[in-house]
Amino acid sequence: MSASSPLLDFFKKGEVPRDVRLLAARGGLETRAQEQLAIIVHLLDDADQDIRTTAEATLGVIPVESLKKLLARSDTPVALREFFAARGVAPAAAAQPPPQADEKADADDPLVSAESAADEADDFEVQGAEDANQAEDGRETVTQKIAKMGFTQRLKAAVKGTREMRSILIRDPNKMIAAAVLSSPKLSGPEVEAIARMTNVSDEVLRIIGNNRSWTKSYGVILGLVKNPKTPIAMSMNLMGRLNDRDLQQLSVDRNVPEPLRVAARKKVVSNTSGRA
Repeated sequence: MSASSPLLDFFKKGEVPRDVRLLAARGGLETRAQEQLAIIVHLLDDADQDIRTTAEATLGVIPVESLKKLLARSDTPVALREFFAARGVAPAAAAQPPPQADEKADADDPLVSAESAADEADDFEVQGAEDANQAEDGRETVTQKIAKMGFTQRLKAAVKGTREMRSILIRDPNKMIAAAVLSSPKLSGPEVEAIARMTNVSDEVLRIIGNNRSWTKSYGVILGLVKNPKTPIAMSMNLMGRLNDRDLQQLSVDRNVPEPLRVAARKKVVSNTSGRA
C-alpha cells in the first residue's frame, strides 16, 4: 500500500494485539475503504486461524459492485487489483480518480461496517455534541472520557469519533492511535491543515501527512509542514520549493524553524530576486 495507509504498516510489522486484529478482520476498524480492504486482505495470512477465517468471511459480504468501483480508482495499489483479479473480480470499466484533500468521496467510506462494532457502549457522535452541556453540568468532558478509555476504545474513537476527539487523539503517545486519526473517513482537509501546524504531535504524524500526495496538494498543508519545527528537515526542505515568495521570505527570518531550513530559504529568496533582476 501507499503512504496514504497509516495503519497498515502496524499490521505488517506484527505490532497489533489480537483483539484489534480480530476487530479489523470483522470490518469493525472502519477506516477509509481502500485501507480497510488492504488490512482485511493482509489478515488472510494472519498466524491466528480465527482471524484468517473471520477476514475471509468479511471479504465475502462486501458488495461486488462496491469492490469493483474501489479497484477502479487510480490510486488503488496494483497488489490489491492483482489479488482480486485472481479471485475473478475486475475493476469497474470507468476509472475512478482519487478524492482531493478537501473532498468527501463515497469511495472513502468504509466498505464494511461490522454489526459487532455497532453495539459499543459509547456513541461517539453524541458524546461530542453533548460535551458543552456536560461540562456545564459538572459531568465528564471528552478529554476526561478519553483518559478513561482503553487502547481499543481509543482506536475506535480515533477512526469513528468526533472532530474534538480526533484533535485530542492525534497527540496520543501511542503511534497507532495517532495513525488511526489519519485513517478516519471523517477527517477533513481543514483538519489535516490544522494537524500539519501542530507542534505537539509526533514527527511520524507529520511524515505521514507529508507523504500523502492528496493532502500535499493543499497549499495550507504544505505551509503548515514547512513552518512546523517538528517536521523532518528533509521533508521541509523538499516542500519549501513550493512556497510562494511571501511565505518564503517569512520563512527565511523565522527563528522557530531549524537553522538549515532558514538558511536554505534565505538562499532561495536571494536566488529568486537575482533571477528577476
